[in-house]
Amino acid sequence: MRRSVLGCDVVSVHRREVEVLRRRALEFLEHARIALERGSYDLTCFLSEQALQLYLKSVLLMFVGDYPRTHSVRVLLSEVVKALNSRDLEEFARVNRAKLIALEDAYFTARYFASEYSREDAEELLKVAAEAISLISRVVKGGA
Repeated sequence: MRRSVLGCDVVSVHRREVEVLRRRALEFLEHARIALERGSYDLTCFLSEQALQLYLKSVLLMFVGDYPRTHSVRVLLSEVVKALNSRDLEEFARVNRAKLIALEDAYFTARYFASEYSREDAEELLKVAAEAISLISRVVKGGA
């Protein structure tokens, strides 16, 4: 039996939230690319982290029905790896551990600290976020 939340089917509520999170994630990723082109490297790093974080949450919501209340992309990615039982994602997380840590740090550093990111930093963090999203998308579709 399906549950109802305020008269709405829980499945449809989750579906809408998944769609909103996924749309926002892809918009953040696009804006990260624009920020890079404009030389806004701190913003590129922040938006890249946001893109991956929201994408991971959308996948967890779709497959698990919820997601941990954390900003840690490594924790979220670990949960996605478990939910999708994907060796490709597990390997991606292992190989890109240092970059994922740097991406996670960008969430706070770009917002609260006076340090600045270089173009190289921004390109690297944008690339790892985009690669993660692309790989997750392929795994979800059954192509990886």
